[in-house]
Parts: sequence; structure tokens; C-alpha cells
Amino acid sequence: MKIADCYCLGRITKPWGVKGQLVLFLDVDTPEDYLELDSAFVEVKGQLVPHFFHIDQLNGNKAVATFEEMTPEQALSLVGHELYLPLDLLPKLEGNKFYFHEVIGFRVVDEVHGDIGTLEQVIEYPAQPLFQVMKNGVEILIPVIDPVIKKVDRKLKTIFIEAPNGLIDLYLGESNKGC
Repeated sequence: MKIADCYCLGRITKPWGVKGQLVLFLDVDTPEDYLELDSAFVEVKGQLVPHFFHIDQLNGNKAVATFEEMTPEQALSLVGHELYLPLDLLPKLEGNKFYFHEVIGFRVVDEVHGDIGTLEQVIEYPAQPLFQVMKNGVEILIPVIDPVIKKVDRKLKTIFIEAPNGLIDLYLGESNKGC
């Protein structure tokens, strides 16, 4: 399995107790959906290694897990590594909800400016994620927030937006003469 075929479920953050248990940070909206999870891939030196475990307890996004056939010392060596699951295990989203990886390459169409370019990547900043849209070699950054995203059309591979007033003009060097 390749990392490109997976999504990052979270990270192994620290040891727990003395029996080799590990604390997992599940970077998901509904961690309860993963209570029955019994395996995941752990990224080790760029490779995905399958590991079996059971989740002993869940508190918010933090889970305590016992990894099978692993000594406490071996478990400790996994601290700091990321956990991955195959993309096909992600629940399908509908409407204006989407996974960042699924909209890369979509066209972005603004209500005022029309087609503003292709979504190159989603930049994840702590405050809020941003769409990086490229138009004729010019980078346009659009906040990924509900009031901006008007419609996600998966068939047309297009995201329709209403950018904040003046934002796109700022990037394209256009000005509002009437201000």
C-alpha cells in the first residue's frame, strides 16, 4: 500500500502505562466511528507497515490502544509516527462537504469573476484552510469557510464560490474604481 492511496487517520503521540499501550490522536471529526478499528498502517521511514491493535478507551480525539504482538519497547518505538487507512474506507461525502484531497484539480468559479482557475492544493493553516488556486501563473488564496463555498459539483469537478468582496481583485491586480 502506498501513502498516496491512504489518508492520515492521526498520530501515535505517547506511551500509556507500563504494558506497552499507546495514545493515538485521531485527526477526524467523529472519532467514535473508529472504536471498532482493529488495524491501521503506521508510516515508518516512508513505508506503510500494517499493525493490529484494539482500542481500550476513547476520550474525545484521543484513544488508548494496545498493539498486538508487541513488547512495550517496540510500542515505544512507534511514538511520533502517523497512522494511515486506505482511501476507500473514507465515508462518502455529499453536497458541499468534501475531503481536501478529492477536490484537488477542480475548477473554481466565483460568482463575480467567473472561472478563476484550478485548485492546486489546500493549505492547512491553524486558523483556517485556504484553497490555492492558480490562474495564468498567479496564485489566489481563498478561505475554505462555509459562507464562501456555494456549491461543490463533483460531476463537473467544479467548486462554485462567493469570494469576499475585493479578494480576487487583490490577487489579479484589478481595482474597484468606485471605492
